Amino acid sequence: MHKDCERVLISEAELKNMVKAMADRISEDYKGKKLLLVGLLKGSVMFMADLMKELSIDCKIDFICVSSYGSSTETSGRVNLIKDVSQPVEGMDVLIVEDIIDSGNTLAFILKYFQAKGVNSVKICTLLSKPDRRVVQIPVDYVGAEIPDEFVIGYGLDYAENYRNLPYVGILKRSVYS
Repeated sequence: MHKDCERVLISEAELKNMVKAMADRISEDYKGKKLLLVGLLKGSVMFMADLMKELSIDCKIDFICVSSYGSSTETSGRVNLIKDVSQPVEGMDVLIVEDIIDSGNTLAFILKYFQAKGVNSVKICTLLSKPDRRVVQIPVDYVGAEIPDEFVIGYGLDYAENYRNLPYVGILKRSVYS
């Protein structure tokens, strides 16, 4: 375990099983559809890579980058589009792949954004959800795990761009950011 991690919340083995179960459901739900996975940079990269490997159906991928945190542990509430998708999405079934849903502000923005682009459907897949922190209620179609209101790191999740490469999800020690 990393020295800045208070404890492991979800182990590497648990993550693997969680991702496989989600991929099985997604593969079934999107049979015969034009699936486009859209990962939210940067946090979703590890999750999306593992999810794609477990899908039994064809899909395309793309990425979008938005920001609402900066180097803080609290969302600013404002969502800024930094990088758009690089291909036409009209007529596609878009599955937004996110690392964690906290307030819901970012995903509410992205849902509206894609709905305005003429997609067949847009749904949300997240590795982790913090329902106690939700400010905006959004439909979340695939959830790996609901977690307590703790600041988590690892498996793509960061604090000030650090800790993304940890193979597990852990709780960051408060002494690191307070």
